[in-house]
Amino acid sequence: MTETNPARTTPATGGPVLEVNGLSVDFGVDGEWVPAAKKLDYQIKAGEVLAIVGESGSGKSASSMAILDLLPQNSRVRGSIKLDGRELTGLSQPQMRRVRGRQVAVIFQEPMTALNPVYTVGFQIVETLRIHFGMSPHEAKERALELLAMVELPDPKKAFNSYPHQLSGGQRQRAMIAQSISCDPKLLIADEPT
Repeated sequence: MTETNPARTTPATGGPVLEVNGLSVDFGVDGEWVPAAKKLDYQIKAGEVLAIVGESGSGKSASSMAILDLLPQNSRVRGSIKLDGRELTGLSQPQMRRVRGRQVAVIFQEPMTALNPVYTVGFQIVETLRIHFGMSPHEAKERALELLAMVELPDPKKAFNSYPHQLSGGQRQRAMIAQSISCDPKLLIADEPT
């Protein structure tokens, strides 16, 4: 299902933000390649929402993680993944790190595994902002508090200073969303959003 939001503008070219052609994901198990997703084709333009639905184990998460090159070592990806016309398959890890966060972000299925338990929520958002935008610590903290308020956490300052385990499941999900949207990515992937 594709839904267009006219409030967002399309790229100057009018082309897709994401173009996936023939995407297949396989996992190596006991010396054989086991398919997780087969020959997916789709395009997403700016302002569009695409929902990929299917049963458990049908390859939804695997194909989404392939876009970000976040699959385990025993995987292989075939096909083409283009972001604003730039081929992502085959990019080096340093190149992919520049793509992640700033251009493509993900809201993971389980916030407890996505947020680092040894750092406060605020530290993690501030770090993201400083790495991608070179903000001062003060600027990044102010922006992080704005983001935590934007996702409607009841007490943004308290959430900022909290460790992930000190927040409820719903609050952790909102904190993770705040971190994911902090760089205003061109593409936001939500893995089983609830």
